[in-house]
Amino acid sequence: MRKTADGDTVKELADFLEEKLKGVDIDMTGSEIVLNHKPEKPFSRSYLRTLLRKFLHKMELKDFRVIAGRENAFIIKEKKLLGEE
Repeated sequence: MRKTADGDTVKELADFLEEKLKGVDIDMTGSEIVLNHKPEKPFSRSYLRTLLRKFLHKMELKDFRVIAGRENAFIIKEKKLLGEE
């Protein structure tokens, strides 16, 4: 059972998104993934968020969650445990 994310996980996420989002250019810089899509093939933020959640579930990364970041960005953060502040 996988409980932590590592550098390979970012590469696997990029591959997962490339497979699911046809016609999207994916650029990776460190732990950041940038999606460049063509205007004629748009996708919604909610669909992208759903894909990120599916990836976390598939990789059994249950201690992580998807939250909104700055404009047009999502962040995958580790969940806080009860009693941890």
